[in-house]
Amino acid sequence: MANENTISTAFVEEFEAGIKLAYQRMGSKLRNTVRTRNSATKNKVTFQKAGKGAASQKARAGDIKPMNISHTNVNVTLEDWFAGEWIDDMDLLRVEHDEFMVAQQSGAAALGRKTDDQIIDACETTSSAANETTNGITLAYCMTMLENFGNNDVPDDGERFAIVAWENWTQLLSLDQFASQDYVPTDEMPLSEGTQAKKWLSFTWIPHSGLDSINSDADRRGLFYHRTAVGHAVGKDVSLNLQYYNTKDSHFSLAKMQMNAVLIDANGCFKADLKK
Repeated sequence: MANENTISTAFVEEFEAGIKLAYQRMGSKLRNTVRTRNSATKNKVTFQKAGKGAASQKARAGDIKPMNISHTNVNVTLEDWFAGEWIDDMDLLRVEHDEFMVAQQSGAAALGRKTDDQIIDACETTSSAANETTNGITLAYCMTMLENFGNNDVPDDGERFAIVAWENWTQLLSLDQFASQDYVPTDEMPLSEGTQAKKWLSFTWIPHSGLDSINSDADRRGLFYHRTAVGHAVGKDVSLNLQYYNTKDSHFSLAKMQMNAVLIDANGCFKADLKK
C-alpha cells in the first residue's frame, strides 16, 4: 500500500463498516433513546406533534363530534460535522499498532460525542424543570420525577429515559432500591453491553459524561425525557472517506455526518440542576 496511489475498494468498504460499528458501540449513547427521522434530500427536517383528543357523547342517530386534534410541528436544520486525520505512510512502518484503526475509532468517538451533544442541547431548551437543591439524586427526588411524568400524562411504555452525570450515578448506587438485585434484577439492565444502564421507576437510567457542570462546585445537570419528546434528524449517517495523497505521502481518514436534534414536546422533557 505504501507504493500505491490508491486504496483498494474492498479495504475502504471494510474500513467504513468498521467506523459505523465503532460509532454504534463506543460513540453515541443517546441516539437510540430519541425519535429519529432520516431525510437525505432536505436541509431542514420537520417533526410532527399531535395534541390530545377528547371523547364526547352523541344523541341517538346524531352526528359524532370530531376530536379536532391539534397538529403542530417543529423544524430542525441539519448540520455537517467532520472528523479527519492524516496518517503518514512511513509512520505505518514505525509503529506496531494499527494507525488506520486508531483513526477509525477516534473519528467514530468524535462524531458520537457530537451526536450526544446535539441531543443534550435540544433537551436543554425545555421549559420544564425540576431541580434538586440540596442532595443530588435522592429516592424522594426520583419519586418526584415519576410524579411529574405521570401528571403530564407522559406514556409509561418503557420509553422514558433519565440521563445523569457519573457523580449522580454513584449516588444512585448508594440507594438500595436502585442498586440491589432484589429491586432491580439483572434482566432490567437493557444496555449492559458497552455502557451501564438500569430500568427503575419506569425510567431507563444512563450515566453520561457529557452533561454540563452548572457551577464551580461541579454540580451537574440531569435530563429526563420520553423518546417521542426529542427528535434526531439524520441527513447523512456516519460515513468514511479514506484516500492516499501522493504529494503528502499520507493517507487522510475523513469521517463525517449530517445530523441535528430538536425538542418536540417540553411536557415530556425535564431538566434538573442536581446539587450535591
